[in-house]
Amino acid sequence: MLGMHGSDYEYRDALLAGPARRRGAGVNPGNRFELARVHVDGDEMDRQRQERADEGRGDEPVRVPLEVFADKTVNIINKVAPTSDVPFDWTVNPYRGCEHGCIYCFARPYHEYLGFSCGLDFETKIVAKPDAPQMLREALARPSWKGEPIVMSAITDIYQPLEKKMRLARGCLEVMAECGQPVSTMTKSALVLRDADLWARKSADNTGRVIVTLVTLDHELALKLEPRAAAPSRRLHVIRELTKAGVAVTVNIAPVIPGLTDQEMPRLLEAVADAGARRAAWVMLRLPYQIKDLVLDWLQRCVPDRASRIESLIRQTQGGKLYNAKRGVRHRGRGDIATQIAQVFDVFTRKHGLNRHVNPLSRSAFRRPRLDAQMGLFDG
Repeated sequence: MLGMHGSDYEYRDALLAGPARRRGAGVNPGNRFELARVHVDGDEMDRQRQERADEGRGDEPVRVPLEVFADKTVNIINKVAPTSDVPFDWTVNPYRGCEHGCIYCFARPYHEYLGFSCGLDFETKIVAKPDAPQMLREALARPSWKGEPIVMSAITDIYQPLEKKMRLARGCLEVMAECGQPVSTMTKSALVLRDADLWARKSADNTGRVIVTLVTLDHELALKLEPRAAAPSRRLHVIRELTKAGVAVTVNIAPVIPGLTDQEMPRLLEAVADAGARRAAWVMLRLPYQIKDLVLDWLQRCVPDRASRIESLIRQTQGGKLYNAKRGVRHRGRGDIATQIAQVFDVFTRKHGLNRHVNPLSRSAFRRPRLDAQMGLFDG
């Protein structure tokens, strides 16, 4: 589904004469791999707006329906590129694209490899792997697989709304629980509590870990930033319930958005510590490729009175740019603002007893599954 790489990319104009209902992105930037660009004539956009106004609909949100596509990939376990600076080597993604619609999501550009846009397409055109659990069983049964830790959610949230119906993440987790495969996931969804039994089982033998992502404690702001993710209060509830079940929970405060959410760091750390989290981490806002355009458009739509200042502060953490892809810089930024955020994080994690030592996930419990779903007596 790959297109040819163009030398430049532009907006593919939104085909809507109004905002999208409960969606993060308001536009569909052109796919950076495409040579062709699709633009909507301005007169036609004006005509649609006038038609809506004449019908009394005004700026009423437009419903953009969800489309689900079957992914017939032959591989389920993905090797992370050696040039990456993420702290894991293997991933499993039952879904690509994410209904949560978080405007800042760094995974949006991956949707362009599928021929889609990283804008509205990312949150409304979801690619699912219906055979993911069986494919995973087969992959873990291969003699070449050594039971190394897997991250399940690297470019999407496995507990996005579609999972409630398809249950692919549950099926994959059942396979991993059966054979002691170490796994972690990162989520913004309360649906993870459905699988608390499996995460508790895996946490008991140190083969499973859940990371809950929080950006803000402000419900109204979260609704704009992450329109279909669980509310902040609900995520704190998730931390409490998983902790009660014996699951080791880490919280990722990500992304930190200068001028918008950075001042919440002390309150966030206090709240997650009170909820029972053991560890916390943070990541600076990252704007690779066309995410820049999506976020700048979002700022003008959702916080117009602060848009210019927030953009300026973002640039101050990126050496005057909107994004610095340099290894070691892209996750933390640099400059006075980035240094201050890091210092505040360190002070309040110590104050609230976070970042206590947690052992790495163990590979010792891994036992290769058999394809008839029975464990072999001498497998391992």
